[in-house]
Amino acid sequence: MSYLALKDIHKSYYLGKEAFPVLNGIDLTFERGEFVAILGESGGGKSTLMNIIGGLDRQFERQVLLQGQAIDHHQEKQMDRYRRETIGYIYQSYNLISHLSVLDNVLISLDMTKLSRSQREQRAHELLAQVGLSDQVKKYPNQLSGGQKQRVAIARALASDPKIIIADEPTGALDSQNTAEVLQLLDQIAAEGRLVICVTHSQAVADAGTRIVRLADGKITSDERLKSAYPVDEQNPQIAARKLPWYVPLNTAFKHLKYTWSWNLLIIIGTAIGLFAVMLFNGLGNGLKGYINQEINNMVNPQVVTVARYTKTSQTKGSGSQSSQRAQAQQQAQAQQGGASPSAAGGVTTTAATSTSKVKTFSTAQIKRLSQLNHVTSAQGGLTASNATIKIGKKDYTASSLTTWSANDRKSTIKAGHQAGKNEIVLDKSSIAKKWSSKNWRQLVGKKVTVSYQTTNKAGKTVTVKRRLTVAGITNSSTGSGANAVTYATMQSMQASKQANTKATSVTVKVDSRQHNDAVTKQINKLKTNGKRQFMATSIASMLSTVNTYVNLATTVLAAIAGISLLVSALMIIVTMFMSVSARKKEIGILRALGESRGDIRRLFTSESLIIGVVSAALATGLAYGIGAGLNQVLYKIASYNLIQIQVGNIVSTFVIALAIALLAAILPAWRAARLNPIDALAAD
Repeated sequence: MSYLALKDIHKSYYLGKEAFPVLNGIDLTFERGEFVAILGESGGGKSTLMNIIGGLDRQFERQVLLQGQAIDHHQEKQMDRYRRETIGYIYQSYNLISHLSVLDNVLISLDMTKLSRSQREQRAHELLAQVGLSDQVKKYPNQLSGGQKQRVAIARALASDPKIIIADEPTGALDSQNTAEVLQLLDQIAAEGRLVICVTHSQAVADAGTRIVRLADGKITSDERLKSAYPVDEQNPQIAARKLPWYVPLNTAFKHLKYTWSWNLLIIIGTAIGLFAVMLFNGLGNGLKGYINQEINNMVNPQVVTVARYTKTSQTKGSGSQSSQRAQAQQQAQAQQGGASPSAAGGVTTTAATSTSKVKTFSTAQIKRLSQLNHVTSAQGGLTASNATIKIGKKDYTASSLTTWSANDRKSTIKAGHQAGKNEIVLDKSSIAKKWSSKNWRQLVGKKVTVSYQTTNKAGKTVTVKRRLTVAGITNSSTGSGANAVTYATMQSMQASKQANTKATSVTVKVDSRQHNDAVTKQINKLKTNGKRQFMATSIASMLSTVNTYVNLATTVLAAIAGISLLVSALMIIVTMFMSVSARKKEIGILRALGESRGDIRRLFTSESLIIGVVSAALATGLAYGIGAGLNQVLYKIASYNLIQIQVGNIVSTFVIALAIALLAAILPAWRAARLNPIDALAAD
């Protein structure tokens, strides 16, 4: 039984419906140890026959048998495996991959063997030494002579230990000396027990073999044996083959990008600029949210809910009742911060702006009920007086409101002194302390002041509450608003001295965490007694959420506008990949001839695109951090805050976007590369 057999092979090319026969009933058998020269003129069918034997041409009639088993040329995977395990190619035009070194050109075939990395490198060096190129391993093909290139091609053909070597006019581009050396190498290869099939039109080359098969007009005209085939050592094991590992196309893609870095640099920079803009705007959004949250948190505690008694007035009737209630609640919250009319906050005095009826107060039971709600850690009552007079020495100063210090007030707002205790008061820096002394306002701490305001007693008569208090501290937030505040006990004592209301007109509820703030607010607003709503709650956290939503929206819009440039980048990558496929058709044909599958080719070009995406994202990250740091130095002088805050999530999302763009951009070019006919690809210039 012959090692390789061709059974009545017919092949025709078609122009429209007209057939042009190329091979007409080829019957041949081959044995290992032979150096067979297929001799014929151009156009006689030699190359077509070679492509059929090599598993590249699959459109023919009849059979090719390997060791008695028919090869199914219509099974893609079987043909890939056949070329990978059995066939080695040597071409007239060398067909080396230009962006790979001499060593890498040999290793690309060895990567489809089961040898370890060190074993593959050792075999590549041994083969290059065998063909006399030990000192050329680091060079690239364009740095070699024609004879050297052909010897590299021979080393690559032998690398995976194939049993059949197909040489297509291997000396056609060589001088006489290099021709003799190549023919000697081919004879040595046959002597090692391989089948060497050399396609040539040179009689001198054919005479170097063990057998000459003459082919003319698609038919065998003679089959002449010159000498016996070399003996074959059947005990010599073949190197086991494997599918190409996933990382090899990635490595090859990186080497190509490294070799052609100037070509891809502009693409990388263009993509990086778009990604940088998106990342910078997201970082600006993070900074703005942080800045706004910090400023608001410096004023009030976001874990606090301010509660007033619910009052149904003419302003809360009809479809607008909910908005009016929210407005009232916000006014009450502001009043507790010392920035709004206490009348609107349900304070000691009332005005027509809220209600013409008596202000509702909180009972001890109601405050206790609020303190027992889920996620509530404490509930503290509060009183507020409007239009208080602060007399310091002989001069009077007007305070828009006098409030009770609560969990809603920040200790960080105290710029001098400490929090008020019994019969003590903290005064606002801008409206009181600095008016007393613009330079020495801190010296007000410890001085006695007289506080007075008017309210109504239980009999409905207007009375003046007056008390001598010690200044404990001066308050001022970063936004410029502070508070004139005493303790709840001090306020009750002052009210009681004139038989005025001592019950809380508002309650400050402290929540265990900011995340539960909205839930507690809704829970309080739903509380009823005998079917009637009792409380109206509002929280600064809801305002923060709204502000953050607006900032997120603005950031997203700006990032989306910046992201339009990424569409251009994607188009640039697509064009680059299509150009790369067109320029590297021969490389694709070489890799397919070596046994790489369509999937391997797709991975090669997809990997190249993904590397561009990753490098672009890395460059964009560096730009964002560098330029962001510069902008922060400028903006910090204005806001005393780093307004560009690039977070890990921004970096991750940027890399995801870059990879998504690169992957989408690579789909069509990679698919086109994988679908190329290997024969057409090898014939490309």
